[in-house]
Amino acid sequence: MRRFRSWLALFGILCCASGVDGAEPGKQQGETVELKVKTGYQLFLPAAYGKDPKAKWPLIIFLHGSGERGTDLEKVKIHGPPKLVQDAATFPFKMNEDFPFIVLSPQCPDEHWWSSLVLSTLLDEIESKYAVDQDRIYLTGLSLGGFGTWNWAMAQPDRFAALVPICGKGEVRAAKRIKDIPTWIFHGAKDEGVPVIHATEMVEALEKVGGKPKSTIYPDLGHDCWTVTYANPELYRWLLEQKRVPKATK
Repeated sequence: MRRFRSWLALFGILCCASGVDGAEPGKQQGETVELKVKTGYQLFLPAAYGKDPKAKWPLIIFLHGSGERGTDLEKVKIHGPPKLVQDAATFPFKMNEDFPFIVLSPQCPDEHWWSSLVLSTLLDEIESKYAVDQDRIYLTGLSLGGFGTWNWAMAQPDRFAALVPICGKGEVRAAKRIKDIPTWIFHGAKDEGVPVIHATEMVEALEKVGGKPKSTIYPDLGHDCWTVTYANPELYRWLLEQKRVPKATK
């Protein structure tokens, strides 16, 4: 609880974005949010963002692992979607000759864990500033971020259209809360940091309560199963097929 409160104190509740209006479509750049202290995130906008003022864009939220915590925003681009969108020349796929997602990649402070309340406050701020399609918000993360993905989704199950937890661990007893969210779980069978049983147990827990999760267990990979996962074009095609189910129809 002390750790959570200290991070909450860092973020605060009322957000005021710094430099938000300077974001350029087709580029990723670092931003800061003015809270009780400045907190950073990487933000990527599609190349076509803003051309149609009525257009709403799907949003990928990426939660990094423990090694990228701190205040150096360059560390956020070491893995995952923020790494891929940084260099269009090496981007591993093309969909309609563009990458049709906004990508939000926050940075977790040193010695802290992801807080669902803090992340939700940041998402509120991004939604107020950018043309986010609220029915197509996709949450993913690796290792520590995989833990964060499960936790945030279970705290706010009506907010997300799809989940992609990678080598993380979720609370199996709370699986019912997210059974209706399309979920694709990834894990390495030889993972010694976060044992693969955490993935298989969550798959079983979701299926038991009526969920239909997808899962990919890499037989020859260890903890780093995210590099191959995030480089797979099929993942992003699958995400684009998912849309949040309104509460009344669940």
